[in-house]
Amino acid sequence: MTESVSALSMVLIAAAGLAGFAIPVALFIYFRKERHADILPFFVGCGVMLLFALILESAVHRVVLQSSAGSMIRQNVWLYALYGGLMAGLFEETGRWIAFKTVLRKNQDRDVNALMYGAGHGGFEAAVVLGVTMIGNLVFAVLINSGNAASLTSSLSGPALTQMEGLLEGLKTMSPYTCLIGIIERIFAVTVQISLSVLVWFAAKDRNRLYLYPAAILIHFLVDGAAVVLTGFQVPSLAVEAVIGVMAVLSAAYAKRIWNQGRIESVLENGDFM
Repeated sequence: MTESVSALSMVLIAAAGLAGFAIPVALFIYFRKERHADILPFFVGCGVMLLFALILESAVHRVVLQSSAGSMIRQNVWLYALYGGLMAGLFEETGRWIAFKTVLRKNQDRDVNALMYGAGHGGFEAAVVLGVTMIGNLVFAVLINSGNAASLTSSLSGPALTQMEGLLEGLKTMSPYTCLIGIIERIFAVTVQISLSVLVWFAAKDRNRLYLYPAAILIHFLVDGAAVVLTGFQVPSLAVEAVIGVMAVLSAAYAKRIWNQGRIESVLENGDFM
C-alpha cells in the first residue's frame, strides 16, 4: 500500500491551489482593464458569496442536516440533491438580488458590472473551494511524506478521526490528474456564476424581466443537483464534469441572449454602448 504522496501529485496539487487564486485575479484584471468595469461589484460579489453561501447557508445546513429530517436527507441521494441544490439557488441568487437592489444600484448604469460581480462571486468561491482546499492538501501531503501524519490524528477521535484518516488515505491513493479535473470544475462553476449574475442583474433592473430571478434559482438548482446525483451514483469524475460543462455552456448561451437583449434596449434608451 502506498504510504506517501507522489511528487507529481504534489506538483499538481500546488498548481490547482494556485489556479484557485489565479482565476479571480485574472477575471478582475480582464474586466477592469479590457471592459472598464467598476471595482466595487467584484468585491460585493466576494462579500455576497461569503455571507450568503459560506455563513448563512452553512448555518442552515448545520441545523437541518443534524436533525432527524437531515439524517433522512443525507441517506437519500435524490433528497440530498433536491435540498442542496435548492438551498444553494435560494441563498446565492437572493444574495445577488439584494446586492443589485442596494449597494450596487448606482452601478447598474453599466451592464458590464454584472460580469464583474459574477467574477467576484464565482472567483471567491474558486479561491475557497479550490485554492484553500489545495493548500491544505499540500500541507497534509508534506506531513505524510515527512512521516509526521500522526500529528494530524493524535488529538482526534470518533467521526473527526475517521474523516481525517480518510482524507490522508485519499491523498496517498489519488490520481495526480484529479487536481486537473478540479481546475476544470472551477472554470465551469465560474462560468455558471457569471451567467447567473447576468440573469439576476437584468431581473433587478427591469421588472418586466423579474422572471429571470426564479430562472436563475432553477438553473443553479439543476447544476448543483445534477452534480450531487451523478457523484452519489459514483459516475466517473470526467463524465460528471462533461455533464456540468454542457450545463455551463447552456447557461452561458442563455445569459448571452438575455445580455444582448438588454444591451440593445440600453442603447436604444440611453445611448449606452458599454
